Amino acid sequence: MPDIRRDFDGQTVITTFEVTPGSAHDVLDLLTDAWDQVIRRQPGFVSGAIHLNDAQTRIATYSQWRDRRDYQAMLREPEMRRRNRAINGMCKSFEPVMYEVQAVFDRDAATAK
Repeated sequence: MPDIRRDFDGQTVITTFEVTPGSAHDVLDLLTDAWDQVIRRQPGFVSGAIHLNDAQTRIATYSQWRDRRDYQAMLREPEMRRRNRAINGMCKSFEPVMYEVQAVFDRDAATAK
């Protein structure tokens, strides 16, 4: 389970996929299988999640990695390259972006962490 903390010193990647309502669940199936069979088993993988918007036009994934190089190495794996080509073919677009956590808010905390 993702543990979002300001002091996380690894790499956070948020990827958005633009899909159609007709392809959303097919892309979700491909992503879920890729995460289960390949991504979560890669060195440096910490955690991740997959989200679908209510209109079924966008999918977002959130992943945490020990290091940016671990994420980049996963992308270069032949099996992941094959899977990404299939996923890309079903999406209008997809964009992975690397982020650093700047603030985390908790309902019960008095200040940002």
